[in-house]
Amino acid sequence: MSEPLLDVRNLSIAYPVWGGVLKHKVGEVRAVDNVSFTIGRGETLGLVGESGCGKTTVAKAIIHILVATVPGVRIEGEIVYHGSRGAVNLLSLSRGQMRPLRSEMQMIFQDPFSSLNPRMTVGQIVEAPLRIHSNQTPQERRKRVEWLMTRVGLQPDHAARYPHEFSGGQRQRIGIARALAVNPKLIVADEPVSALDVSVQAQVINLLQDLQAEFGLAYLFVAHDLSVVHHISNRIAVMYLGNLIELGTADQVYLTPAHPYTRALVSAVPRPVPGGGRPDRVRLQGEIPSPLNKPSGCPFHTRCPIAKPDCSQALPPLLAKETGQVAACPYT
Repeated sequence: MSEPLLDVRNLSIAYPVWGGVLKHKVGEVRAVDNVSFTIGRGETLGLVGESGCGKTTVAKAIIHILVATVPGVRIEGEIVYHGSRGAVNLLSLSRGQMRPLRSEMQMIFQDPFSSLNPRMTVGQIVEAPLRIHSNQTPQERRKRVEWLMTRVGLQPDHAARYPHEFSGGQRQRIGIARALAVNPKLIVADEPVSALDVSVQAQVINLLQDLQAEFGLAYLFVAHDLSVVHHISNRIAVMYLGNLIELGTADQVYLTPAHPYTRALVSAVPRPVPGGGRPDRVRLQGEIPSPLNKPSGCPFHTRCPIAKPDCSQALPPLLAKETGQVAACPYT
């Protein structure tokens, strides 16, 4: 791995549960539990898992918008960013202290329809980060916007239009242009292609890869489609019910998965096989446990096909496997 750009260390996040007549705190949902990983400069780390596993929560915590959007959220651990100002723990920064660092890390949101202000033109949307984080003149900003529009596959005259005049794929390109405006080092992409058609997904993925090669970007690519993540990522981290259960290179995790849950994810990836035979398909039994009442021990043991009695006793650590990755299962 290249030189570290971001270190996530023992990250735990709990959402408050409000109840009663006076809306007081009656409990917590532990959405992320002791998650650690590293992103190198110019690297793409794919973060995968099914809906509700905590992927987006991790992404929002890294970009430091979780505290501002969720009152009462409790965050523990460290998110150390190695930027132009040296190593700094992002969780220790106030909103004002975080502002200078926002030009070095940007986010591409999941929904291209709600992440763009409908009252602003596309040019104003892409220009907004430049007005905040640069000292460029209006003419310089206008030229930068035109260049960005061209770079993401749109026409410069599209800057005068409004978001509702574009398709979903075009809107996501606008979001990418906005994220690129201030030359960031890290882009957190929260399921950037999940709302798009398959053909448009391929275009956006190829665009992200081209931009990474051109500008040396690092990506945290959050998704639930393991085949897409394998295509774009250098390494893959798998989450289940708030826990990190497997971490390795893209080929290690996708071609030789070690954790039973990862094996089930890989087996569910559609394959163009005539006749549709899937003898290796892993079918999980039971429902996903509620984060309000997580199982003891390994969170996956209630659905695991190889679970042992002691799996319910203690949370297994990440163990090195013969295939090279680490996985939180002692029986594979």
